[in-house]
Amino acid sequence: MRTVKKSYPALRDDIADLVTRRPVPGLGLDRLGAFLFLNHHGPQTYPASNNGLPFGPHPHRGFETVTVILEGSLAHYDSGGHESVIDAGGVQWMTAGSGLIHAELSPESFKQQGGDLEILQLWINLPASLKMTKPRYSGVQREKIPHLPLADNAGVIELIAGEFQGTEGPIVPLTGVFMSMVRINSGATVTLPAPQERDIFLYVVSGSISISGGSVQKWHLVELNDDADQLQITADEPAVLLFGHAQPINEPVVARGPFVMNSIAEIHQAYDDYRNGAFNGNGKLGTLERDA
Repeated sequence: MRTVKKSYPALRDDIADLVTRRPVPGLGLDRLGAFLFLNHHGPQTYPASNNGLPFGPHPHRGFETVTVILEGSLAHYDSGGHESVIDAGGVQWMTAGSGLIHAELSPESFKQQGGDLEILQLWINLPASLKMTKPRYSGVQREKIPHLPLADNAGVIELIAGEFQGTEGPIVPLTGVFMSMVRINSGATVTLPAPQERDIFLYVVSGSISISGGSVQKWHLVELNDDADQLQITADEPAVLLFGHAQPINEPVVARGPFVMNSIAEIHQAYDDYRNGAFNGNGKLGTLERDA
């Protein structure tokens, strides 16, 4: 079984009134292979007549964003003409590629009524050969995500992308990324595939777990040694994990603000293209008509 190299706490970094914790980039960890960035927003409860999420229109280029909605609802719209409202248990997967402007906001019903909110947003790198690919977007509601029981009634895996026990997730990433949410019952032990020579991403959303004899608490990111093809986890209490793996990208990574490229020259070009309107797509972001 894979062993733990180190665990990293998610550091508190609130955005306005949005509770935010970030394990990567953080102290001692700039990125974890192909996995560049994770923001854990919430859990928190918004009152009625709130301002909602603060993520108005902003650009991206050179990577993919994965947004898991654990509680609440999230409205997405972008300059490619994609629009959706995804509810609790659903996922948004956006390939920024050559450049896109998008917004992730709370639907009007949430701003009016308030409620519980918890969201994970993960950035996944793209290789140079795909950084300028055409942008795309998929929004998947909870009922479209396979919920697969783990052996011995240990819990369930919510399969977002990739293959598990003969079932394919609804998202087909450009680079063969595996991504899931794993829920483990208290005291149960699970064995998950963690292929060698893949970048493994394991973040404890809630609860606490034990791996290779050591305890890992909630809001910690685990870095694993590349010493086996499987990972064994015991839940010390009911635990929820964000778990995935990806093919390593052995290329330079230059990240500045909303852009992730291979050189500083490409970053400068991204800013120039954005200022010159190259990310505008159909020329407008559109207006969401649907309320959650």
